[in-house]
Amino acid sequence: MTAPPLAMRERVLEAAVTLTTDDGWAHVTMARLAEVVGVSRQTVYNEVGSKPALAEAMILRELDRFLGLVTVAFDAHPTELVEAIRAASRAVLEASQDNQLLRAIVSATHGADTELLPLLTTHAGTLLSTAKAVVVERVAPYDVGLAPAQLDAAIDMVVRVVLSHVMQPSAAPDRTADDIAWVSARVLRAHGA
Repeated sequence: MTAPPLAMRERVLEAAVTLTTDDGWAHVTMARLAEVVGVSRQTVYNEVGSKPALAEAMILRELDRFLGLVTVAFDAHPTELVEAIRAASRAVLEASQDNQLLRAIVSATHGADTELLPLLTTHAGTLLSTAKAVVVERVAPYDVGLAPAQLDAAIDMVVRVVLSHVMQPSAAPDRTADDIAWVSARVLRAHGA
């Protein structure tokens, strides 16, 4: 049985990721994408809009993959929030080590190749809000004993810490996940959860 053909948008994004990882973001153009995908330039524009919109779509596509790992980790630990946080953090950090697009973005150090980096750092609003929304949804079934504002602050900190370690790891994923779980446990314990 063969896999169904990819939707046009997915084909464009896949080609954009490949071009970015192989040649750098500066060499990604709508014309080149159209050529690789085998469609007109107008079709590429219709699917993804402008080059900045393409960049955001690529980042959000990768984020969706990472958030799938978060969902699996929480599903595996339906009664133990700290263990769910540990497993989700570890899964994301391990996956980030092998993510070619992420490596291409983080390692870009010159010219236009740095255009993608702000989407993961200084202009990461969409990325952060999307990730937080998924984690909020996943934490909701647990009895955490925190006021909504405190819970929001705790989730925000965990998401930001994980993202920081994705961008610049300081230890092995297992060790970092253990540290994040330790901090999470202390926050939850301090508030009677």
